[in-house]
Amino acid sequence: MPGHNAVKHVRFSGRLLMLGCGSIGQGVLPLLLRHIDMPAENILILTADHRGSAVAAAYGIKEKVLALTPENYREELTARLAPGDFLLNLSVDVSSVALIKLCREIGALYLDTCIEPWAGGYTDLSLTPSQRSNYALRETALALMDDPNAPTAVVAHGANPGLVSHFVKQALLHVARDTGIAVPTVPQTRDGWAALAQNAGVKVIHIAERDTQVANIPKKRGEFVNTWSIDGFIGEGCQPAELGWGTHEMTLPEDGRHHDAGCGAAIYLMRPGASTRVRTWTPMEGPFHGFLITHNEAISIADYFTLSENGAVKYRPTVHYAYHPCDDAVLSIHELAGKNWEPQTNKRLMEDEIIRGVDELGVLLMGHARGAYWFGSQLSIEEARALAPHNNATSLQVTAAVLGGVIWAMENPRAGVVEADSLDYARVLEIVLPYLGTMAGEYSNWTPLQERGVLFPEDVDATDPWQFKNFRVV
Repeated sequence: MPGHNAVKHVRFSGRLLMLGCGSIGQGVLPLLLRHIDMPAENILILTADHRGSAVAAAYGIKEKVLALTPENYREELTARLAPGDFLLNLSVDVSSVALIKLCREIGALYLDTCIEPWAGGYTDLSLTPSQRSNYALRETALALMDDPNAPTAVVAHGANPGLVSHFVKQALLHVARDTGIAVPTVPQTRDGWAALAQNAGVKVIHIAERDTQVANIPKKRGEFVNTWSIDGFIGEGCQPAELGWGTHEMTLPEDGRHHDAGCGAAIYLMRPGASTRVRTWTPMEGPFHGFLITHNEAISIADYFTLSENGAVKYRPTVHYAYHPCDDAVLSIHELAGKNWEPQTNKRLMEDEIIRGVDELGVLLMGHARGAYWFGSQLSIEEARALAPHNNATSLQVTAAVLGGVIWAMENPRAGVVEADSLDYARVLEIVLPYLGTMAGEYSNWTPLQERGVLFPEDVDATDPWQFKNFRVV
């Protein structure tokens, strides 16, 4: 094991209760034990099924199979958490806001990888599309940011949302350096970061991801196959497509809608994200079509990089996720959509059957003097298996980010409710980078309008794409 992968970053004397032990829970266990000075007997897993039982047993971790519900979660968690403990929420169908409130009452630390509702919240037809959105879920978490000295609760800190917020800051510093913008000191406030982005001319940020992992077992009819949480992917794929909405945008998409309340940093489309494709670019893949899957980071990054004056927004970039999952997952989505979004009976998480491929996950900053700049992780399945057990390339990008967020929370135990954008990006990257494979930064002259209208005429102005209606779905 490489020496830098055995560093104990922090000592933790409390107990850690982990909710859920699916692909991310199983993958993060060895990282927690490797990098946090705490005995295995201080960790307990509470999970709705036995998927992670073998891995938990291999590390000597106690596990109890119990599904949390609105009726039992308070009783079950108060019996297992005390002041100074840590609740690591890697579950689905359990309300993040309910857990954060309870942790605040108890005095326990908290981290999750996305803001989850109770079961059924993503597709509850008694709610409007706006109410089913990640924007609405985020607003419920923002409402808890009323006490900056409360026990730390890090919300939405996986790979994305989470890690990519730190990529944006690092990429922005690279763009400033390479375009001759003086940055005497690294910004320490959100206004400072937003001013730097505005000065650099950044108008659009894609979270651009291409997963090329391939298995030796093909997808079957009636089966959803993926490299990470299938329930999580289906849930967010059925939510409305969402994106942070920049000040340079001139008109809404035809089915675009503003929200009636909240921070105002994002819009949504009247269609599922898994049915919406957008153009994007990564260094290894080049141009491709990604799904406009809703994610918290599309809203939080746009909000964080907003500059206002006298109550009026003066600058904000457009931000959205553009995701091409592994090819078998694309086939799974195609089948899911054809069945009117009724999930397949069978679900298979790709693990040992993966034979090759890379997860290329990064951020694409566009509109500045150098055109477009992609910065992120290019992690192969071979590298992932060598770096950490029970992980593929996709899961390791998530589990490493979870580790970074957990350690930051332990080092900063009284920060209140915080998003990834407010964390010390340099400290988190220091912890996470050894697990991300090749970290690449590459410039390109690509834009979303490049070579549009070749086969059929379109009303676009490719000579100045950032002053036109930039956002165009495929």
